[in-house]
Amino acid sequence: MSVREEFDAWAAEGREQGMEERHWHTARPILARMPVEDGDTVLDLGTGSGYALRALHERGINAAYGLDGSPEMARKADGYTDDGAVGFLVGDFDHLPFADDSIDHVFSMEAFYYANDPHHALEEIRRVLSPGGTFYCAVNYYEENVASHEWQANMEIEMTRWDRSEYREAFRDAGLHVAEQDNVPDREVEIPDDSEFPHEGFETREAMVERYRTWGTLLTVGVAP
Repeated sequence: MSVREEFDAWAAEGREQGMEERHWHTARPILARMPVEDGDTVLDLGTGSGYALRALHERGINAAYGLDGSPEMARKADGYTDDGAVGFLVGDFDHLPFADDSIDHVFSMEAFYYANDPHHALEEIRRVLSPGGTFYCAVNYYEENVASHEWQANMEIEMTRWDRSEYREAFRDAGLHVAEQDNVPDREVEIPDDSEFPHEGFETREAMVERYRTWGTLLTVGVAP
């Protein structure tokens, strides 16, 4: 199954809203850290329902583009906004439909690991970023987050599971300076008392605490020279 087929099916089931609700807990503080200024152009890779662009556009950016491999996701995202400065495109991360040095900031939440060729995707991101532009890459599926490893078994498409150092190395290989790397905890998911475990796939409370409070979302920030 392709990324398009997988997420067209998700969109048909209305799962884009659930994705937004789950991701927002760590996406919100990450978006707040992005150095977006009035007049900037922003690209959201794997935009889903488009929630990140709606949030960023409130800060006065010039133009915002959401790219998704699923036509149905892009169509739904377009339906959630009537802002003419926000547009949604169908495409993949390996061939970004933008000119060199044309994007000020790129954001991606829980989507980068779906890239067919993540190394080439980073080269494409570097190509479209203007000098000093940033790439904020946020993932929950990564090597150190052991609780995420089982996700691949539930997906028919291949996912890339890198560790922290592999993200840094790949960013640098693509020509991006690594400005920071951080674990952003999810402090909003409620973690019940020990007496309620097993709970939501976690055998112990300690495992759930580790997943949300310790590992959370891995954020790697690259800057174009």
